[in-house]
Amino acid sequence: MALSPQDVNRIAHLARLELLGPEGAAMLEQLNDFFSIVEQMRAVDTSGVEPLYTPVSAVRKVPLRLRDDRVTETDQRTANQRSAPAVQDGLFLVPRVLE
Repeated sequence: MALSPQDVNRIAHLARLELLGPEGAAMLEQLNDFFSIVEQMRAVDTSGVEPLYTPVSAVRKVPLRLRDDRVTETDQRTANQRSAPAVQDGLFLVPRVLE
């Protein structure tokens, strides 16, 4: 997927970037190089390959260091909502922003 100079200008506009003169051409080349690498990676058949949670697990067996799933903090909802301007049924009330 090759980008055009118009694509780069649109991306720069959306990102609120100003690309002057040769900057646009350099950015076009860099983005096209990036997408070229992405296309090469997409071409690799990864079916049957298990995802790695760490790259080290490709080399040796790494045990997962998971903690017990248990509550470690007390309920502080009332204390946290004490300074809120409006609360109802344990929820923060905020002004409506959409009609």
